[in-house]
Amino acid sequence: MKVLDLVFKSNLNKVHTLKLNYVNESLDEATVKAAMQAIADAKLFDKQGEELYVVPVLAKYVTTTDDVVVKSF
Repeated sequence: MKVLDLVFKSNLNKVHTLKLNYVNESLDEATVKAAMQAIADAKLFDKQGEELYVVPVLAKYVTTTDDVVVKSF
């Protein structure tokens, strides 16, 4: 499964990651940049006075794999 990690800096200069599951795996750079900027401009995410997603930094797909140890009992 692929997860899209959107990395932002907060207004306190801390790094925060927004992880999105079940995303389109063929998004282009312009689309992701526009979406990240829209998230930053919306200022929807605030935690105790810290605006979490203020400055877009990085976007990456992360591929995860499951290694099954025991299938059934």
